[in-house]
Amino acid sequence: MSRIGRLPIEVPAGVEIKIDGSYVHVKGPKGELEWTFSPDIVIRKEDGTILVERPTDQPTHRALHGTTRSVLNNMVVGVSQGFERILEIEGVGYRAEVNGKDLVLNVGYSHPVVFEPPEGISFDVDMRARQIKVSGYDKQAVGQVAADIRKVRPPEPYKGKGIRYQGEYVRRKPGKAGKSV
Repeated sequence: MSRIGRLPIEVPAGVEIKIDGSYVHVKGPKGELEWTFSPDIVIRKEDGTILVERPTDQPTHRALHGTTRSVLNNMVVGVSQGFERILEIEGVGYRAEVNGKDLVLNVGYSHPVVFEPPEGISFDVDMRARQIKVSGYDKQAVGQVAADIRKVRPPEPYKGKGIRYQGEYVRRKPGKAGKSV
């Protein structure tokens, strides 16, 4: 039995869940999400918790069991608490700012790079313009937008300049070794 799949999902107050076969609709204070899961996996609601069960021990059912439970749990957590990813900007003259809802990045190009947030995503920049907080209720969308922002100027290995996730380790390389005469 999957250790992750058999854990019950606690439904917090203020979150409504509608289960119709393999279709699940979750609504909470932060937003609402819907997903259609595999029809082989059984999802049922019991006493304020959600249980995910699989019919057999076939490898496909075993693989779907834990994944279904994790996606469903992320939906419940997202609409009740939300998710966030923090990016750090490293480099002289590199900065970010929020213009309306859009994120404007000045990271060494001849032009500023403008990001428009998709629905459910918001940006926040700290006072020094060195940290970008990407937040929203859909875990997949938050991670994808953060990855797209990082892709604008990934950290380079020689000086470490660029956009990186908070706490990300950038492996540094030495420069040219033959400079001394």
